Amino acid sequence: MNTENHKDIIIIGAGPIGLACGLEAKKAGLNYLIIEKGCLVNSLFNYPVTMTFFSTSDKLEIGNVPFISHNPKPTRGESLEYYRRVQSSQGLNVNLYEEVKSMQAEVCNEGTKYRIDTSKKTYTTKAVIVATGFYDIPKKMSVVGENLPKVKHYYDDPHLYAGQKVIVVGAQNSAVDVALETYRKGAEVTMVVRGPEIGKRVKYWVRPDIENRIKEGAIKAIFNASVKEVREQEVDISTPKKTITIENDFVLAMTGYQPNFQLLTSIGIEIEEGPKRRPIHNSETMETNLPNVYLAGVVCGGMETSKWFIENSRKHAQIILEQIVGKVEA
Repeated sequence: MNTENHKDIIIIGAGPIGLACGLEAKKAGLNYLIIEKGCLVNSLFNYPVTMTFFSTSDKLEIGNVPFISHNPKPTRGESLEYYRRVQSSQGLNVNLYEEVKSMQAEVCNEGTKYRIDTSKKTYTTKAVIVATGFYDIPKKMSVVGENLPKVKHYYDDPHLYAGQKVIVVGAQNSAVDVALETYRKGAEVTMVVRGPEIGKRVKYWVRPDIENRIKEGAIKAIFNASVKEVREQEVDISTPKKTITIENDFVLAMTGYQPNFQLLTSIGIEIEEGPKRRPIHNSETMETNLPNVYLAGVVCGGMETSKWFIENSRKHAQIILEQIVGKVEA
């Protein structure tokens, strides 16, 4: 093995928490590498163009680098620029557009090492931090026609839907934002909601807006319903009493996202049984069932994707590096 490809730490994922881990590794003087299958902070890049964070800018800061935004709650564009400047100004070692394909444990005299094969190279390392988030894989509706181009699981720009008949699937923050934004760009919007009401976690300052639009009929809402089948110009919607067929141009399925469980299991990280499917790890040290393999960020929550955010998982970077440095010094 080329010694250039041996690292003290491999960090999988160059999102905000992966970058935070890189900052801590650099501060500790360790030889590290961050590997990202897409662009820098890839998940944030795939957020809606018009998105504004729930958190204030200070809650999104990493490595004590100030995040200055025009408003208390920064936009997607401001966050992309902030994290790019953090990576650039701090000289973080990041390989972009390089996907981890496999990881194998190798027992040697010094303990366990890991061989990581990517789409470009092979590395060895003593420690691995998995900070892959949850935004890469959408939860599918599993209905006929879901693979049609008109069905989208990622929302981009409301202008695309001006003058179109749009179905928005879901009732949480993302779905509500999409319904309101596309409606205000001239779309004819119908929300399909599995439960009896708009989600309880919807932002308090947005809830009155969506409820009033539904009440006045500006946005239609079909509650206790689900999409049954999607066709080029129509959608069938199941309700407790009957199936409703409506004309449709686009289906925006804001049904949520999930971690890359296939990657986690393929590298040997165990997943707990049950609906939450949390990757097994020590909540105090962040170490998984594999020695010196750690989880950081929202991936820790499994299907509980509303438990961890940037602001409350930034601490994972420091916790993990304290563990790694402590083992090195021991």
